[in-house]
This record gives sequence, C-alpha cells and structure tokens, in this order.
Amino acid sequence: MTEKILFEKNLVVRHGALELIEHWTIAISGLVLFLTGMFELPMSKRYYISSVPGLGWSSDYMTSLYLHYAAAIVFTAAAMFHLFYHGLRGEKGLLPQKGDFSDSITVIKSLFGFGKEPPMRKYLPEQRLAYVGMAFIILMLIISGLVKTYKNIYAPDMSLTIVLWATWIHNIFFVLFFLAFLAHMAAIALRPNWPMVRGIFTGNVRLDYARHRHPLWLADIEMAQEVPEAVIEEKQALPVQEPAPVIENSTEEDDLQPEKVNKSEENKE
Repeated sequence: MTEKILFEKNLVVRHGALELIEHWTIAISGLVLFLTGMFELPMSKRYYISSVPGLGWSSDYMTSLYLHYAAAIVFTAAAMFHLFYHGLRGEKGLLPQKGDFSDSITVIKSLFGFGKEPPMRKYLPEQRLAYVGMAFIILMLIISGLVKTYKNIYAPDMSLTIVLWATWIHNIFFVLFFLAFLAHMAAIALRPNWPMVRGIFTGNVRLDYARHRHPLWLADIEMAQEVPEAVIEEKQALPVQEPAPVIENSTEEDDLQPEKVNKSEENKE
C-alpha cells in the first residue's frame, strides 16, 4: 500500500512512483500523438510550424507518421499496463460510484460559492466520471488506430467502408481527446484543486488539505496505517519498572516439615 501519512512532514502519499510513471507516460505519449497527428495533416507548412528551429521535420509526412506509430506503441502499452495491473490488484477507487453525478453537481456548485462541498474520498466524483469517459475515448482511439495501421502495413486493399469508419471514429475521438485534455487543464486551474497539482509531480499532498477535503480517504488510511515509528520508539524508551520482590515472613514452624509440626503440637498437649 503506497498511501500513507507522513506526520512529521505534514504530507500524505497520494500516488506511488509507479502511478506517476504511468500518468506521465500516457500524458507525454498522448501529447506526441496529438502533435504528430496534426503534422500528418497539411498544416505544419501552412502555418509555418516547420520554419520553427528544430521543427523542420514536421512538414515531412513519413517522419510524422513513424513518430506517431512509436508514440502509439508507448501509449497503448501504458494504457494496457494500467488496466491489467490495477484491475488484477482490485483497485476500484477511480470507478464511478452511486450518486457521483449528483455529487459532481454539488461540488461544481460549491466551487462557485453555492453550497458546501461534501466530504470526499481519495478521488472527487467528477474525477471518477471523467476517468470512465477518458478510458472510453482512449479505447476507441486504440481500436480505430490499430485498424488504420493494419491497413497501412498489411492490407492496403482493405474495404473502403471499414477504412472510412475507422478514419471517422479516429478523427472524432481525437477531437474528444483534445477536449477532455482541455477540461482536465481547466479543472486544475480552479483554485480549490491547486493543492492536488503537487501530487501530479511528487505523489504527495498536504496533510491539512487532505483532512479538509478528503476526510473519508484519510480515515481509511489512518485505520490501515500502523502507529507512527516515533510513537513506538517513545514507548520503547520508557523505563520498565520491575515488580518489587515479595518478602514473606517465615516462622520457625513454617520451616518445619508437616510431621514435625504435628509432633510438636502433641507434646504441647
């Protein structure tokens, strides 16, 4: 479990190193796909992008196509790894839950001063809804892209109907991917979401922020997390008092064996 509270630093580990690598691999390869996809259109030379130092290659269709293929391999591999790795681990934090749509409206209204935001878990309800939407967009891009790639490499005589469908689907979801990216950036630009920007780069968010906005998530961590080591060391440092020895007052009769005691009692009689 990567999520834990760092009390001494006032931080909470929100994402592990592997999750950060996944995020940035998909983000960077997706950006390369977007740019090279645009360069494959006759726009680089038209808008003088190729005249920018270092971007002369952008007007060459084949170069852009090969870069597009390379980025697509990385993008698809990262997406598949994310799906199977977190799916096999049973991690469902980003999957939509009952009431997410109404809670999203409440959260959006609270961002503009209307009402109060409800207590949250690790992810906001609109994040969970956006996750499913983006996952569907990525799935359609991958499927339609594979069809187009197969046509270009192995089946140049593929049915024109299939090629047109794949092209239109790829182009439509390309636009949706770009719009989803803009929505993602717009969400980060909102002031209440600023503390989460740190988590995108370091994996950590402030503890006071988590207590204020994600108390349900923090409660789950606190239940699962062990007692801080500082507390354990403090307890171990405390002197252990040994119980004082019990001194029994023994008499001469107590030291005698039972038979001798009985004889002494008979003599007294």
